[in-house]
Amino acid sequence: MPLLGDYEPSPWEPISDQVALYESSGGTEGDTLEGAPCIILWTTGRKSGKVRKTPLIRAESNGSYAVIASMGGSPTAPVWSHNIDADSLVSLQDGAELRDYSARKVEGQEKADWWAIAMKVWPHFDSYQEATTRVIPLFVLDPITSA
Repeated sequence: MPLLGDYEPSPWEPISDQVALYESSGGTEGDTLEGAPCIILWTTGRKSGKVRKTPLIRAESNGSYAVIASMGGSPTAPVWSHNIDADSLVSLQDGAELRDYSARKVEGQEKADWWAIAMKVWPHFDSYQEATTRVIPLFVLDPITSA
């Protein structure tokens, strides 16, 4: 069951438009970011409590996903990463499939392994890390199975 609550679209129109197109087409349109495949990450706003939706690069392996809080190498992390820090229950839409996941920040070898998977899809992540002094967080999203 996807995250519950009121959805508040991004105030940045290109993001809200892409999410609307992705969702209205079942993920067959609006499914790329600058030519790379993408997914829609749902988080709960840590301050507002509203559902937030963000298109991100699709990095998947064996049913789990990596999401990288690079924000293009910005000195600050994207808001969605702070939302995950506050509440690790997220939803993710990949194409027509919408599922719940548990997010966890990874370090060390696990981060390196997932980073390599993501780099195959979006080779700019290394240059983003080089562009900032902050350590860019990587979260792994593991599917939640119903009991």
